[in-house]
Amino acid sequence: MEQNYDIAIIGGGIGGLMAAYRLIERDPGLSIALFEKGNPLSKRVCPIIAKKSKSCVKCNSCAIMEGLAGAGAFSDGKYVISTEYGGWLTEFLPPETVIDYIEQADRILVHFGATTERFMPNNELKKRCLEFDLHMNQAQLKHLGTDSNFDTMMHLIDFLQSKIHIHTNANVTDVDRSTHTLTVVTKEGSRTCSAGKILFAVGRAGSLFFSDWCEKNHVPLHNNQVDIGVRVELPAMVWEDFAKKIYEPKIWYRSKQYGDTTRMFCFNDRGQVVTENTNGVLTVNGHSYRDESRKTQNSNFALLSTTNFTQPFKDPIEYARHVASLANLISGGSVLVQRLGDLEAGRRTDEKRLRQSTVRPTLDAVPGDLSLCIPKRQLDNIIETLHALDQIAPGTANYDTLLYGIECKYYSARPKCTDFEIEGCPGIYALGDGAGFTRSLSQAAANGLYVADLLTK
Repeated sequence: MEQNYDIAIIGGGIGGLMAAYRLIERDPGLSIALFEKGNPLSKRVCPIIAKKSKSCVKCNSCAIMEGLAGAGAFSDGKYVISTEYGGWLTEFLPPETVIDYIEQADRILVHFGATTERFMPNNELKKRCLEFDLHMNQAQLKHLGTDSNFDTMMHLIDFLQSKIHIHTNANVTDVDRSTHTLTVVTKEGSRTCSAGKILFAVGRAGSLFFSDWCEKNHVPLHNNQVDIGVRVELPAMVWEDFAKKIYEPKIWYRSKQYGDTTRMFCFNDRGQVVTENTNGVLTVNGHSYRDESRKTQNSNFALLSTTNFTQPFKDPIEYARHVASLANLISGGSVLVQRLGDLEAGRRTDEKRLRQSTVRPTLDAVPGDLSLCIPKRQLDNIIETLHALDQIAPGTANYDTLLYGIECKYYSARPKCTDFEIEGCPGIYALGDGAGFTRSLSQAAANGLYVADLLTK
């Protein structure tokens, strides 16, 4: 590790990688260091997916959430070409600028092997949703695939290896905003280095570290939203019509009982449910592969209820972690699964009832009772929304539909900034999901390119 760099990037997700790519593209002479607390991409192996373990063993670095290429490396690989959803960059940049950078990032990914196939908006399906007071967001969408996306990111990283200094298993624990000195902990111990410009691109896994750093450095933060719910798994044929036409049905619904918004997203056609470990708290997510041999008979999607807290409460991330921790506690250190019919009947799903289910689970979760850990309001919203969705995709609210918990999406505390430069911290920038500006691969990638262009004007 060198002592001084022109630019240091904290975080090796798609935002950080895209920033690095654009920086060396614009100025090959720059000395750039990228620090990633997790493993190299080639060594990111989840014991569950590798079939070495049936349940999460709580690795020191979660292969799903951390490491080079970030959480996106093992996501379903949805690339949203729209400003209708996927983040909040349009609050800072004109919509046409955001789309331009999303398209720029897409061309880079295609150069490194990503598919060119796009799913287009479908007004017929949108109208079907509206007939039942369901609202579908529309976008051009690319399904990169969990497997193909991994290969694309590997090619991008291989390209960058010879151009910049990439440090993995290198945890940045502090940044001095005055001297631009970074404290980095590696297997060899704690070291320091400095950089003329610093980019926080920490992703969701680093959001707590970033918000703590901002509070310590008196940087104003804002975030009071959290989404809590379940991962729904059912036979693939139930949503086959939507999957073939638009791939991802991204639908939101306003509950009649409370007036709350519940949203369906992160759809995985013929995919599998997976466990994520974020700072010791286990939650669920979904994957889907492009390789036909790795597809399943089930599809899955997230169904989350949105809560916007008001003052004086200001810890939505801790709230979500607490709810997820309850599920971990009840399940004996794992995640829960329950049949919808059992939930509505007020009884837990046990192993015998799960064996009787016509939907075979793709994740070895613990049968249990989600009503013991999800607050009643959110649970009511989820059940009501499932029955609303059943009207456009009959079979969604079947007795044997499986619900895994907890799935939560918390939105990182957003720092006060000017053109992504953090207030009171000259030369220090923030970007991507970990800073609360984006919540998708495409907008995080676009954000990385935009900030890199700022630094090389």
